[in-house]
Amino acid sequence: MTELILIRHGETDWNRELRFQGQVDVPLNATGHEQARRLAERLGAERLAVDHLVCSDLIRTRQTAQPVLNTLLPALNLDDVVDASLREQSFGLVDGMRVDDIKLQHAGAWENWLRFDADGGMPGGETTRQFHTRVMDAVRRLAQQYAGKTLMVVTHGGVLDMVWRTAQGVGLHGPRQSDIPNAGFNRVRLNGDTIELLHWADVRHLADLPPQPVYDQKKLLVESAAE
Repeated sequence: MTELILIRHGETDWNRELRFQGQVDVPLNATGHEQARRLAERLGAERLAVDHLVCSDLIRTRQTAQPVLNTLLPALNLDDVVDASLREQSFGLVDGMRVDDIKLQHAGAWENWLRFDADGGMPGGETTRQFHTRVMDAVRRLAQQYAGKTLMVVTHGGVLDMVWRTAQGVGLHGPRQSDIPNAGFNRVRLNGDTIELLHWADVRHLADLPPQPVYDQKKLLVESAAE
């Protein structure tokens, strides 16, 4: 068995603006840095035993991972733990765009997106099925590589959604159903092809910070139906 501690990166300005960040390299904002600091402080206070850490190669995950490395694994160099397979889903043509702008400039693509079909995606981007395959291949590879150990993975909201869906046996079709807060604490156990959720969306260390921006896919569906 392998335990994975899964962390979504801290907040960025584009999170606050509800942009499709995708694979655009956006840094943390001041709140995101504070979230990362508090996460590291909490994990250090709890003396969490972590054998290794990996993170996406995008800067928002690297900046989130650095305080954790400094606290839990100071001998590790951040440049040696990045893994591009842990990147967020590519949204192709609309990477970096706000929802309202996508509706205006790419109305057809937006309507297709709202179907949340497993084999659908934004033009030039990954389909959900392609993304899921990439993510789960990476997760299972890491679980085998660090079998019997505890590995921390600092990554993106979409990546965590793919893990949650797989663990819960929820299909790839339909809007996101799980809470995935920035810098939240999530823990899963992998045993072969089985994924068990141990903790999910724990944000006790962020309790007095401003409310987080939420990209609510179910809400988008309701709003679209009302238009």
